[in-house]
Amino acid sequence: MPSIKALLAKPVAKLVKRSIDRWASNPIGTQNKVFKELINSAKTTSFGKDHDFSEISTHEDFVARVPVRDYEALRSYVDRMVDGEPDVLWPGRPLYYAKTSGTTSGSKYIPITKESMPTHISAARNAILMYIAETGNSQFVDGKMIFLQGSPVMGKTNDVNTGRLSGIVAHYVPKYLQRNRLPSYETNCIEDWDTKVDAVVEETINENMTIISGIPPWVLGYFEKLKQLSGKSIGDLFKNFNLFIYGGVNYQPYKAKFDELIGRSVDSIELYPASEGFFAFQDKQNDRGMLLLLDSGIFYEFIKVDAFFNENPSRITLSEVEVGVNYVMIISTSAGLWAYNVGDTIAFTSTSPYKVIVTGRIKHFISAFGEHVIGKEVEKAMEEAINLHGGVVNEFTVAPQVNPETGLPYHEWFVEFDKLPVDLSRFNETLDKSLQEQNSYYKDLIVGQILKPLVITKVRVNGFEQYMDSRGKLGGQNKTPRLANDRKIVDEMIGQNLVF
Repeated sequence: MPSIKALLAKPVAKLVKRSIDRWASNPIGTQNKVFKELINSAKTTSFGKDHDFSEISTHEDFVARVPVRDYEALRSYVDRMVDGEPDVLWPGRPLYYAKTSGTTSGSKYIPITKESMPTHISAARNAILMYIAETGNSQFVDGKMIFLQGSPVMGKTNDVNTGRLSGIVAHYVPKYLQRNRLPSYETNCIEDWDTKVDAVVEETINENMTIISGIPPWVLGYFEKLKQLSGKSIGDLFKNFNLFIYGGVNYQPYKAKFDELIGRSVDSIELYPASEGFFAFQDKQNDRGMLLLLDSGIFYEFIKVDAFFNENPSRITLSEVEVGVNYVMIISTSAGLWAYNVGDTIAFTSTSPYKVIVTGRIKHFISAFGEHVIGKEVEKAMEEAINLHGGVVNEFTVAPQVNPETGLPYHEWFVEFDKLPVDLSRFNETLDKSLQEQNSYYKDLIVGQILKPLVITKVRVNGFEQYMDSRGKLGGQNKTPRLANDRKIVDEMIGQNLVF
């Protein structure tokens, strides 16, 4: 018999769905309302005064006064906040700083305010409730749930609590789920990832796990240790495990490995959270597009990827976007980020309602020869090759080989196979053919004999894990870049003897 908690989840899910349907059916009006509220709230802040927020009433006004910035360009304001100054980007001081690893800037301190914090929590909750509303399945709330995440231990930055986003969110698990949630607080606080996963395995191996959540490559490592220790498939070990919740990377390249380890398919929900905001979640099982959250204190702008590096690219709002076009997503938020470039590229799969997929990172692409290959394209190519030729892939990354010892330049795919495809040469051909079909520039370079077809270099078992460990980025929210415009990553892997 379902518990009272499982029974109550269904009417709550229906209420949440009705609320979401209301704003989703009025997307432009909802975004206009958010825009006005954000501008009005920040008029008296330092940033608002510097950028004449009192004179802004339209998007055109906003574009004229507020340039697109990334963290480095906004850093002078953030540094003032970190030093303790109030009313800089948003009224008062932040509730938290989500501390993340920067590329050129060292640690980044992303503000989270009392207005923005609830949106992180409600989005994650609503993703699960929308799943219940669609499927009618709520019995999983009676089982144990695990969220592989960063440590919840907080530091202080001028009296503002500071930590990883996943650790901050861990403090907001509702009381009615506390007894269901694993791992223990003590285990969650373990910093060393391998030690942490071993402890998680020990705590969960004999439990009734129903929901498992985390970044796919790190959940795979957890599953592999469970299988090695128990001698059972994950589906046999956790007979009621039927829902996988993930974000951070595309699930599809890992799905074959998941299905093999689990022994059956399970439902999944993709989330699109970041320290800067919770942007979208998958609301339908048969639709890989994620519902863009328009009523969460975030105003969205978009710049076409092809035009992003132009001197003055056009910034458009939701009303002007097109399905299938790659955009850089720009956000303004109730945490005080203004015309902020998150760094992600997205494409719309639908405009009724507005749904997106993440296609990559604006800094993660290959255009050594003008081809501008993006993450979505290499992931789709890998998915097609696996579907046609079998094989199980643990991880991969792609880099240009501009100066080969002999012959034409090429794209080099560094692939860690758990199981090789039946015919690696045909697998290779399918990868290249798919990439050509998706990217006309790449095709022209192949046809014009500027490039030769891609080359696969096999990575040793656990090679990517060893590489990430050597960089101090093992586990948690860290993930291997899918591709790069240089060979820094792959040269380090070669130097560490991680390839064949």
